[in-house]
Amino acid sequence: MEACLANLLEPGDPIVVGVAGVFGERMCDVAGRIGGRVVRVETEPGTALDDDAMSDAILRTRPVVVAFVHAETSTGVCQPVAGIARAAREAGAFLVLDCVTSLGGIAVTLDRWGVDAAYSATQKCLSCPPGLSPASFSERASARIRARRRPVQSWYFDASLLAGYFGSERVYHHTAPISAVRGLAEALRRVEEEGLPAREARHRRAAASLLQVAERFGFSPLVAEAHRLPMLTSLRLPERVLQKGEAAVRRQLLDRHGIEVGGGLGKLAGAIWRIGLMGENATEESVERLAEALQDLLGS
Repeated sequence: MEACLANLLEPGDPIVVGVAGVFGERMCDVAGRIGGRVVRVETEPGTALDDDAMSDAILRTRPVVVAFVHAETSTGVCQPVAGIARAAREAGAFLVLDCVTSLGGIAVTLDRWGVDAAYSATQKCLSCPPGLSPASFSERASARIRARRRPVQSWYFDASLLAGYFGSERVYHHTAPISAVRGLAEALRRVEEEGLPAREARHRRAAASLLQVAERFGFSPLVAEAHRLPMLTSLRLPERVLQKGEAAVRRQLLDRHGIEVGGGLGKLAGAIWRIGLMGENATEESVERLAEALQDLLGS
């Protein structure tokens, strides 16, 4: 996130950020620390950003950068990209997209959407150890970086220096995390072997099974069906979980059954659970284990 924003923004540059949860908030924080003039477009937690609201802000602001989250894991919302991307492109803005949770789980078509810079992470749907953050810059974004008036504020995240390291000249920049890179290579081999359409279908099947199980115990989905993430399901809590204390029940799931469930973040703290079925963990077996654990802790 910081690398993409630091390379495309210079101090004083306007940026429109879509805020649909905690990680949109983080974009605002990062952009502000870089010196960008942040214009926020917000939506209620659990809902997607409105294309018209984003377009209006883009038209008013004429920003250098437009940024938002594709898969908002604090709420479980999958944000449609094409409409906002079109508005950004028509305004001449660079589009930055957070794909931390979506990459390897659902379709991520950066060139088709017209995304200029995107970033992800290895520990979500790619099922690698954490520590690497794959990033992508379009040729248009690369030209912007080369034409900057002043150097990128972060030496470590300067894409022009990284390009020299990863390019044919191999100019030393840092010591590569070799074990992590080899782990990523193996994960990508497994993704290719399964195929992206089959992988997305598997995530969607697991999410549908999870929702069926959750509804048996009184949970209900936070997000409307059209915008639900298959790899992260956000659930409103039933009264019996609230009475027991939602954090206490999650602790019992972990201690007694080895199952970790995320609590709500930000405005949704204490109000929802966030259940991830990502990568190798997106299976019917995972859902069955959770069903058995909930039966043990909550009864019928």
